[in-house]
Amino acid sequence: MSRKPRIRSGGGATMHDVARAAGVSAITVSRALNQPQQVSPQLREKVMQAVDALAYVPSRSARTLASARSRTVLVLIPSLDNTVFLDTLAGIESVLDAAGYQMLIGNSHYSAEQELLLLRAYLQHQPDGVLLTGLTHAAPFEDILRRRALPAVYMMDLADDGRCCVGFSQEAAGAAITRHLLERGKRRIGFLGAQLDERVMKRLDGYRAALDAAGLRDAGLEWLDPSPSSMRMGADMLDAALAARPDCDALFCCNDDLAIGALARCQQLGIAVPQRLALAGFNDLQPSAWCTPALTTVATPRREIGSHAARQLLRMIDGDEPDALQTDLGFQLMLRRSS
Repeated sequence: MSRKPRIRSGGGATMHDVARAAGVSAITVSRALNQPQQVSPQLREKVMQAVDALAYVPSRSARTLASARSRTVLVLIPSLDNTVFLDTLAGIESVLDAAGYQMLIGNSHYSAEQELLLLRAYLQHQPDGVLLTGLTHAAPFEDILRRRALPAVYMMDLADDGRCCVGFSQEAAGAAITRHLLERGKRRIGFLGAQLDERVMKRLDGYRAALDAAGLRDAGLEWLDPSPSSMRMGADMLDAALAARPDCDALFCCNDDLAIGALARCQQLGIAVPQRLALAGFNDLQPSAWCTPALTTVATPRREIGSHAARQLLRMIDGDEPDALQTDLGFQLMLRRSS
C-alpha cells in the first residue's frame, strides 16, 4: 500500500525536515511549536533555528495550492493601550474591510523578541501580507519575510533602503517643535522621554540637532526613562527635572501623556505655564486641546498612515508595485497656549 503524501507548508518543508535539521524527533518539533512549555528554552531555540532556516510554516488548513489567499493581513503594533496605534488600526480596518480582508492583530508590547514570536505564530494562518510598526526588528525578521516572499509595509517612519514605508520623519518633527520653543525665547529646553522606543529616540535626535544648530545643547537637560509612559510619570519627571535644573525654562515631552502630567504638576505647584516654564507634547491626543492652558504639541496623521499603508499593501498583494516606496504624510505643529 502506497503511503499518503504529506501536506507540505507553503515553504515546501515538512515537520520531519525540521526534525532532521534540528536533530530531534518530529514530536519534539510539534511540542516546541505548539506546547513550548514542555520543552527547554535551549531545545526550543534549536528547533526555531531550523524552522527559520527551512522557512517552515505549519498550515492550519489543508491548502494544496501555494497561491491560495487567506484574505487576512497581519498587523503588528507595540501597544493596544496607546491611542496612537488604535487610531492607526482604525485606518487600516477601513481599507481592509472594504476590500474583504480581515486583520490578525499582534501586540508586541514594545518587545522585538515578542514581535518575532508573534510573526512565527501568525504565519500559521497564512496571512497575505504584513503591516509593521517602525523600522527596527529582531535579526531573523526580515529574513523570514524574504523567504516567505511576504509583502510588507512599514508604518510610522521613513526609510530609503528599498522597503515600503508610510509615515513621517520623527527627527524632523522633534526638531520642529524644539525650534518653536527657541523662537519663543526659551534657551534651556529640556527633554522628557519615556518608553524609549526607536521613534522616541529619533524625536530626541531631532531635539538635539535643533539645539546643536542654536549652540544651546545641554546634556544635563535630558531625562530619559525606559518605563512605559503615563501622566503620573510626566508629573514625576517634572519634579525631577526642576529639582536638578531649576533654570530649565521649557520642556519638550516625547508624548502628550507626559506633557499633560507635567502640566498638571505645574498647576499643583503654582508654576506659571508658559511664563515660567513652557511645555510641549507630541501626537496631539484629544485631551491636549482641552487642558488649561491648551497644550502645544505635534499632530501626527495616525489614521491616514494606517489607511494609506493598507492600500499600499493590497497593491503589493495583487502583484503590483506600491505607488511609492516612501510616503511622507508629514506632521503639523499645534501651537497653543502652553508654549
